[in-house]
Parts: sequence; C-alpha cells; structure tokens
Amino acid sequence: MTGTQAHGCQRRALGALLLAASLTACGGGHDDTDADASHRPVAVAGKAQRAAQPVPRGSGSKVPYDFNGDGAPDLVLDELAHDGLGDDAGIGIVYGRKGHGLVPGARQLLSPAKYAAPTKGQAPAAFGSEASCDLDQDGFADLVVSTDPPYDGQGQPPVPLQLLFGSPTGISGKGVKLRIPAQARFGNDWPDQPVCGDFDGDGRDDLVVHASADRLTFLPGPFTRAGAARGTARIAQAAGNVPVGPAADLDGDGTDDVLVRAHSGTARSALVRGGPQGPGAPGTAYPAGSDVAFGRFGGGSSRAAAVLTSSGLKVAAGGTLKVSGTALDAGDLDGDGRTDLIVSGGKDVRLVRGGTRPVPGTPGTGRVVAVADFDGDGRDDVVLQRTDEAAPDKDTVVVLRGARTASLLTAAPQLTFNTAEFN
Repeated sequence: MTGTQAHGCQRRALGALLLAASLTACGGGHDDTDADASHRPVAVAGKAQRAAQPVPRGSGSKVPYDFNGDGAPDLVLDELAHDGLGDDAGIGIVYGRKGHGLVPGARQLLSPAKYAAPTKGQAPAAFGSEASCDLDQDGFADLVVSTDPPYDGQGQPPVPLQLLFGSPTGISGKGVKLRIPAQARFGNDWPDQPVCGDFDGDGRDDLVVHASADRLTFLPGPFTRAGAARGTARIAQAAGNVPVGPAADLDGDGTDDVLVRAHSGTARSALVRGGPQGPGAPGTAYPAGSDVAFGRFGGGSSRAAAVLTSSGLKVAAGGTLKVSGTALDAGDLDGDGRTDLIVSGGKDVRLVRGGTRPVPGTPGTGRVVAVADFDGDGRDDVVLQRTDEAAPDKDTVVVLRGARTASLLTAAPQLTFNTAEFN
C-alpha cells in the first residue's frame, strides 16, 4: 500500500464532527457552574475494568458520528492498548448519551475477525477508521474503514475500503467492500483516503477517494447495503493527490468542497469545489504546511483557512503566530460563535482563541482524537489520548470540557479511561 494508506487519516475522520460544529458555531450554552453530577470527573485509569453497559438505543438522527442514532455523538478510537490481539486489535467505539456525554461502559470493539469482510476466507490484518457519514440515509452514521487486501503489484490494486453500517444499537453486522466501477478509477494507485460530504448538493452523503495523477473518484450517495453508490460514479480533476477531510461548504453555494494536498507530510494544498455534478471546479490554493483547518476566525463572519506551516500558524489574511506543531484541529470551545484552534504534534497541546490569540499554558500532552460537543452544552470538548512510551500497552483517554474561561477548557477532566477496557 502507499504511505498514505490505512491509519493515516484517523484524526481527519474524527475531524468531520468538529468542523461541522465550528462552522455552525453554536452560541449560548450553559455556564460551568451549572454542571450536574453527570459532568463530574470519573477517573478509572489503573483501576479494575468497568462492566460493559448496553449501547443506548436510538431511532435515528442527523448528528455526525452518531452510530446508534440517539442524538449524541460517539467516539472512535483507532489505537487501542492491547496485548495478545495481533498487530491490529481493531477499532474502539465509545457511545455517548444525549445530554450526558460519553459513557465508557457503553463500548464496542470492532475486531477484524468479527466485523471485516474477508477476502478468500481470510480476515484482514489491518482495520482502521477513515471517515464517517450516513451513507445509506437511514438516520444512523456509518463508518468507512481501510483494510489490507492482498495485492501482487500488477495492474490496479483492489479497493481496500469497507463500509460498516450503523443501527439502533450501533455498528452492526460485517463490513461490505466499497464498490468502485472501472469508469471511476484512474491509474494504478490504491483507491484510498475517503472523505465524506455532500459534493453535489442533493442532501445526501457522497464519498470522494484518491485516484491518481491529480484525480479523485466521486461516488454519489446514497449507497446500497452492498457497498455501491446509487448515482453515477466518475473521475474528478484535483490539484493534488491526497484528499483530506472534513469537507465543508466554504463558498456558500450549497455544495461541500474538499481539500486536496499535493502529498502527505508538509505540502501545498488547494480546494476542489463542489457543484451540481459533484467536485471538480478549482478553488483556493494554500501555502505549504503540515495541516489546514477551516472556520470563522477573529471577528470575521466568513469562513477562512488556517495553515500550520514550519514558521508558525497562518490564519486568513493575518500574520503568523509563533505556535509549533504538526496537527491542527478546530472547534468552538467557549461557545462564542468563533472557531478556536487546537495545535498538537509538538511538545504540548496549544490552544488559539478565535484562531488569532494563543492561550497561555497548555492542557497537557497527547494526541487529539476528537473535538465535538459530546455533552450537549453548546461548547465543543477535546479528547486527548496519552500513551506512556515506557509502557506502550497502557494509555489514558482524557475528555476535557469546553469552557467560557480564559483557558477555553476545564482544568479537571470530565472523564478519563483507558482503552485496555476494550480487550
């Protein structure tokens, strides 16, 4: 597989939820003093594994990453602390409860053996989350995962992507292989890097995936339970090779646009604009950087880009902020309608209020795995995963609530747990 295959997009996939929050920018919310018992810290790391709880049953919703359709976003974890479960333990899902937040006891382990579609009777060794949206339009979010099907290096490789469908009880049933018709493929690259969005403006979720030679494959939704797009798939032109999510309607024309990078790592990038026929129209180009995020920054009402470059953070037409890191996430942490930035990948996680003012101090170290309003208070929360280098089979997942304070996040975690509980 290419270097951009499989697990390289987990944070991007989860970022679809945070961008939706940052662009709709919920105002209001509750003051931190009204937090009830359900928002008090629950520390369980290092203690006995908590008993598993039933997944809350839902009836359908339009909330991103809501696999059981109960109106609360769920958390996807790709890197699980495990011992004796092979090279890839699978994908962990922590389900949320509306008005409460994440419930670590309501968890689900999507192991390749149980949930992946086999090839010639063999389950894949790799199984990583890539993107999420409601592909079959039934009110339950679905999960796009990447696998490692066998390939002899001759001609076009097989499609490595599979679809796992949501239901009233969460992800259910084995995955199905994504079908990409021959006329919608170009070149001999792996058809990977899926990004969800409504690229043709018909109100249904579509997919774009990498083709090759600055081209994308456009798969218009909705999708069948057999993994096929119901619309006519086609090739779209792009100024780059690596599509990245989350997609969003940045020019206000009613169709989502997708960012495409020239290559992985530090690279130039550009928008591919959506339209009635799907993506293909060229959009704004951005300077070389390790990551790009979109939102409403400072006092502006229009959507703009923030680019994390080697010299610092460049936001819209402003100057460069001296903030270092390699990954950039966005969300409205204090509920004021402006987009805040979370910079990670350096020594410590750093926050930038409104995308223009660095916040003194740091919420600590860790990898940002999600930014979303899990407890429904109108402010986005930040989920960090911390791993001890001396003990790679141990970790701590920390949920920090968004706050209307100078620090943007509560000092004490709302919740902590470890992913060994999935074993």
